[in-house]
Amino acid sequence: MKTEQHNSLRILQWMMAASLAFPVALFVFAAANSWISTNDIADREIERTLDVAHEHALKVFETIDRSLSEVNEIVRNRSDDDLRASSDAMSARLKQLTDALPQLKSVWVFDNKGRALVNSLNLALPHIDFSDRDYYNAHIAEDIGTFIGASLLPRPPYQGAPFFGVSRRRASADGSFTGVVQASVFPEYFEKFYARIGRAPGSFFALGLSNGTILARYPLSGAAKQIDPSGPIGRRIAAHPGGNLITIVAPGDNIERRIGYQRIAGYPIYVSAGLETSAIRDRWLKAISYHLIFGVPATALLFGLLLFALRRTRRLNFEAMKRREAEEALKHGQRLETLGQLTGGVAHDFNNLLTVIRSSVDLLQRPDLAPERRARYIAAISDTVNRAAKLTAQLLAFARRQTLKPEVFDVGQCVRSVTDIIGTLTGAPVEIITHLPDKPLHVDADLGQFETALINIAVNARDAMKGEGRLIITVVACERLPSATMPRKDGYVAVAIADSGSGIPADQFERIFEPFFTTKEVGQGTGLGLSQVFGFAKQSGGEVTVTSEVGKGSIFTLYLPRVADGAGPTLVVDEGAPADGNGLSVLVVEDNRDVGTFTTDALRELGYMTELKHSADAAFDELKRHAGRYDVVFSDVVMPGTSGIELAQAVRHLYPDLPVVLTSGYSHVLAQNGTFGFELLQKPYSIEQLSQVLAKAGNWRKSQREAVS
Repeated sequence: MKTEQHNSLRILQWMMAASLAFPVALFVFAAANSWISTNDIADREIERTLDVAHEHALKVFETIDRSLSEVNEIVRNRSDDDLRASSDAMSARLKQLTDALPQLKSVWVFDNKGRALVNSLNLALPHIDFSDRDYYNAHIAEDIGTFIGASLLPRPPYQGAPFFGVSRRRASADGSFTGVVQASVFPEYFEKFYARIGRAPGSFFALGLSNGTILARYPLSGAAKQIDPSGPIGRRIAAHPGGNLITIVAPGDNIERRIGYQRIAGYPIYVSAGLETSAIRDRWLKAISYHLIFGVPATALLFGLLLFALRRTRRLNFEAMKRREAEEALKHGQRLETLGQLTGGVAHDFNNLLTVIRSSVDLLQRPDLAPERRARYIAAISDTVNRAAKLTAQLLAFARRQTLKPEVFDVGQCVRSVTDIIGTLTGAPVEIITHLPDKPLHVDADLGQFETALINIAVNARDAMKGEGRLIITVVACERLPSATMPRKDGYVAVAIADSGSGIPADQFERIFEPFFTTKEVGQGTGLGLSQVFGFAKQSGGEVTVTSEVGKGSIFTLYLPRVADGAGPTLVVDEGAPADGNGLSVLVVEDNRDVGTFTTDALRELGYMTELKHSADAAFDELKRHAGRYDVVFSDVVMPGTSGIELAQAVRHLYPDLPVVLTSGYSHVLAQNGTFGFELLQKPYSIEQLSQVLAKAGNWRKSQREAVS
C-alpha cells in the first residue's frame, strides 16, 4: 500500500510539470486513477469490516456452542422425569446462562418426542409439540454435532421477536436419541452490532446459512430472505466457497453492491459485508469534483489545482494510516473484553485437565507399577493433552490477562512507602498530603499491581494539574462497595486520591477507563493507565469510582476487599517427599471423574484409605452414615448443585472436629469472599502437595481425638 501511495504522489508531481501542455490528458488520467484508488480503498474497507463481523460471529457461535455443551453435560444421564422434577432449579441455571449472553433469547431441553422438559423461561408446557421444528428433526437420525436452523417465530403461548435455533443432540449412554438441547438466538443481536459498525453510507451486512437462508441483515428493509443456491449469486459463491469479493445485484431490493463474504470455520454460516456501488461512485465523484470544478478555468490555474490535489492526497494517506491503527486498537480491545468474560470458566476446566496430567505423571514415576495401570495412565495423559490443546487453541484467539500474585499487606504502610515515588514523579510544585488510619488495614491483593495503580492515578492527576497543585491521598475502611446494597463481612479498604486539577469534561467521563483512550498528545500516553486500574480493581474483587467537576478537580477511589489482620487466602505447601498416609481415611468429593479417580489412586499408593463421591449431596449422605470413619474431607469448590463451600460449612457446623480441605482451579465465590477460613489447595497440585496438606489436616484430627481420650 505504501508503494501505491508513493507512486500516486510521483504521478501527481509529474503531472504538475506537464500541466501546461497536457491539461485535458491530465484530467482524464486523474479521473481514471482516482476511480481505481477509490475502488481499492473500498475493497480494503470491506475486507476490514468483514474481518470484524467474522470475528464477532465466530466468538458468538463458539460461546453458544460451549454453553450448549455445558447444558448437555448438566443433563447427561438424567431421566426426563428427573429433569421435570427439578425444573425450577434447572430453569434458574439456564436463566443464568441466558442472562450472561445477550445474544440468547432462551435455552431449552426437549425429550425424544419434541416436548419441552425445561427452559430458561421457567414456562415449560409439555403438551406443546415442537417435533416439527428444524432444530429438533435434524438430530433424530444421527449425531450431526451443532445444528443451526432457519429464522422462526415463537409458538403460542410464547411471544417475542423472531429467532433461529442452535441445537445439539442428547444421547443416552448407548448412543440412542433422547432429545435435544437448544438455544434460541436473536437475529436482532447481530443486526444491532452491524448497525454500530456499519455507519458508512451504503453499508450492508448479512448473516446466512450455507443453504442460502438469511438469518440477519442490515439494513433490515428490502433485502431478500433467501438466496437460490443454483442462481447466479449461489453459483458464484459455490465457485469460491471459502470467501471472495464480488459485485452483485441483490435480490429483493435490486441494489448493486460490492460484497465480501467469508465462511465461519466449523459452522455452516456465512458472514458478508459490503457497500453499495452507488456509494463508492459518490466517493469517487466527490474525490474528482475538485478537478471538475477547478479544471474548467484557464490552463494557468491548473498548476495550483494539482498542487492542492497533491497535498490532499498526502493528507488522505495520513488519515488512512491513523484509521488503520484505530481499527487494530479496537480489535485488540474487543479481544481483551471477551477474554475477561471467558477466562474464569476456561481456567477451571483447564486446571482440571492439568491436575489429571500431573497426577498421572507422578503415578508413572512410582516403582513396581503394573503394566496395565501404566498403559491406563499413559492413555489418560494423551487424551487429556488433546483436550487441553483444544482449550489452548481457543485461548490463543484472545488477548492475555495479567496474572495477579495476591499477598496480604497493610494498605496504609504501602501508601506511606509509595508516596516518595509519587512525589518524585509529580515534582516539587505538587503538594502531597496523606491521611492514613491509626491501625493497620489489610487487603489480599497483588502488591505490585496496587502500587502501579496508585502511580497511574497520580500521574494522571499531575497532568490534570499541569504539574502544580495539591494531591490528597486518604485511606479508610468501609462496609460495602458503592455499587453494592449489602455489606461485606470484613468490609473494604478505600483509597481515595483527590487532585486540584482541571476536572474531567462530561463528554470524556464515560470513556476514561476504555483501553487506548487518551486525551494526551501522540507519544505522551498509551491510554492504558486507568484501564490497568479498572482491571486490577475488578480482578481483585473490588471496584474503582470517579467523581469530578470541571475546574475543581477529580477524586479517584479504589476499593479492595479487606481481610482479617494477618489472614492469608491460600494454604502454602512446600514441595517435598510425599507424606505417607499411615492409614488416614480421606473422603474425596470431586465432580470431575478423571480428577477424582487419579486423586484417590494417588492417595491409595501413599497408604491412605479413600472414598470417592462425585457430588456434595452424595458426600453429605456418606458422612451422615459414617462420619467417624474419616479423618479429613477433601472437596472441590465448583460442582453442580451444592458447592464445595456449602458442603464445608455444613461439615463445620455438624462435625466441628472434622477438618475440610478445599481445592479449586478457579472460583468466583473464592475470588469475591475468600476461603471462609478453610484451607485451600490450588489446582493443579502435585501428589507431594496433596499428601502433605491431607497428612497435616488428618494428623491434627488424630491429635484432637487423642487429647479428648
